[in-house]
Amino acid sequence: MSKTPTLANTNLFKPIKVGKVELKNRLVFAPTTRYRASKDFVPTDSMLKYYEQRAENNGGLLVTEATYPDYSFGLYPDTPMIKTPAQVAGWKKVIEAVHNKGSFVSIQLWHLGRTASAEFNKSKGLPLVGASPIYMDEDSEKAAKEAGNELRALTIPEIENIVTEYAAAAKRAIHEAKADFIELHGAHGYLLDQFNQPGSNKRTDKYGGSIENRARLILEAVDACIEAVGAEHVAIRLSPYAAVQGIKGVDSEIHPISYFGYVLSELERRAQEGKRLAYISVVEPRVNGIYDSKDKREFNTSWISEIWKGVLLRSGAYLNENYKFLQHDVDENDRTLIGVSRYYTSNPDLADRLKNGHELTPYDRSKFYKHSSNDGYLTWTRYGEKEPQYKDLVDVAPEPLA
Repeated sequence: MSKTPTLANTNLFKPIKVGKVELKNRLVFAPTTRYRASKDFVPTDSMLKYYEQRAENNGGLLVTEATYPDYSFGLYPDTPMIKTPAQVAGWKKVIEAVHNKGSFVSIQLWHLGRTASAEFNKSKGLPLVGASPIYMDEDSEKAAKEAGNELRALTIPEIENIVTEYAAAAKRAIHEAKADFIELHGAHGYLLDQFNQPGSNKRTDKYGGSIENRARLILEAVDACIEAVGAEHVAIRLSPYAAVQGIKGVDSEIHPISYFGYVLSELERRAQEGKRLAYISVVEPRVNGIYDSKDKREFNTSWISEIWKGVLLRSGAYLNENYKFLQHDVDENDRTLIGVSRYYTSNPDLADRLKNGHELTPYDRSKFYKHSSNDGYLTWTRYGEKEPQYKDLVDVAPEPLA
């Protein structure tokens, strides 16, 4: 087995300015849903400890798990929101803990659209909505019909309200909870991606048809958030190659380079007009949602950084193959951040391990989504530790922070 490389002398541990803050390194904790929020969608004490551990001796950026701006954004149980005073107060405590360790926070904001649980949404009196009444697969169609909550297209007033709620959530995140950035989730087949993709958007109004029309909602949401909190606090995540949740990736009826290229061009145009986003996050074709991609075709992603001239956060299997993709990409230019998700779950001190060439603890996929449990969440050791810091909490349920 080859020796674990040390990355101390790569650009990964070179400071970089993002928005108005200077990160001490270019390693980013990519957004990772873990289902440890309260039943009322409030951040918990366990979430605070989890992010705080990963912020210690770091100085980089942590992107939070995806968070709802509003109850109408589609729901999964035990996931966080940033709408009510209690939810905002909970996030403020989490962010303060991260800041106290010298690291930074971006809150990811999402709308589930057609990927939401039809049954859970029905229990909350919420409809199942999407760009068009096109289910992501047969199972979701069956579940929606059995729940008596069938998928329907959003109306234009509802779409306008979504844009308003994104901006309002951005204000709560930046001005009240004191996050450094918000990141719009435009990836992986969630609502913004559903509008952008030709296979899930068959609308005939101003939000469908042409590439420009399908991208309209993404760009309206971006513009509203820029207006609300300033471009330096706004980011977006995109996944041009992902074939997940009914999205076809490069096998779409129109190649994704065409429509993601348009979105990136529009974001770069805004940047040239003085409204450059803090960063754009993209998912590499090496991964497909939460799994490594089995697609053996080779893809050239250089077009992304050719169009977008700002800070680019790249994520996707960067710790495979002795970090060869990481070392190449982070040193290729002076504006690349590297996002890691899965290995950050099992290595709270990941930044320190990568810097010093310490071996990584394998992650445990079976514990990723263990609802309302500290097992596999707060039970990982730092390098050299014999027991985890919070071993006594393994059987203790997370409690809301507010």
